[in-house]
Amino acid sequence: MATPQPEPLQDQDAALVRAEEVLGHTFKDKSLLQLALTHSSLSDSRFDSNERLEFLGDAVLGCLVCERIYERFPEHLEGEMTKIKSAAVSRRTCADIASDLDLTDLILVGKGMQNTGPLPRSLAAAIVEALLGALYLDAGLDAVKRFLLPLIDPVITDANESGHQRNFKSVLQQHAQQVLNTPPQYRVVDEKGPDHAKSFQVRVEIGDRHFEPSWGNSKKQAEQQAALNALKEMNLVVRSGSGCYKLIENGDDEELTGK
Repeated sequence: MATPQPEPLQDQDAALVRAEEVLGHTFKDKSLLQLALTHSSLSDSRFDSNERLEFLGDAVLGCLVCERIYERFPEHLEGEMTKIKSAAVSRRTCADIASDLDLTDLILVGKGMQNTGPLPRSLAAAIVEALLGALYLDAGLDAVKRFLLPLIDPVITDANESGHQRNFKSVLQQHAQQVLNTPPQYRVVDEKGPDHAKSFQVRVEIGDRHFEPSWGNSKKQAEQQAALNALKEMNLVVRSGSGCYKLIENGDDEELTGK
């Protein structure tokens, strides 16, 4: 099998320049930055790809997020801080950062991955972690803080204010708007019981598609379970060994809730 050929040199040079602009740092060691942008599909060896820098960057991200949560929420105990961290360092967060900064356009990939449509979100998340690792090695922790904290602080705030976990409805809302371009609608299809103890059956409708309805002791509860039904039918969630649900597509460690 022929070895994948790299992009033209001028494209790589442009990617390096743009990455330095985004990071706000001029690299002393340009090879570090190029390595951070290089996917394994472009390399003869995985040692010549960004995978090791991704490993390092993940640790740097976790360290700085933990420090920031510790500083900002002196009233929180370990369990509460852990839940906020789970949301802030998730693959989803890193992929969102990559999307917001257009970093996916800078990833250097082999010909087999070129012109095949949008790159997977997992790849976008990995490039952020790899760049954090490269920035740390080239300029130290303070440089990483200057770049990262303005991006991660709003995520930490949202995680704290939302009770640290995303629920089924919020996940479905985000997916429907971003991917399907149609917000979900919740329709009460049946109800039973006396007024003081009424139960409701609710189903989710997205465009022309109707999902399996679900019963609940309140409309809110029924809507959450109906949203879960929709997520399961679209193969967006998986049940973990603990019985909780997690997103499949982007490898989040964050557990979802029905509250």
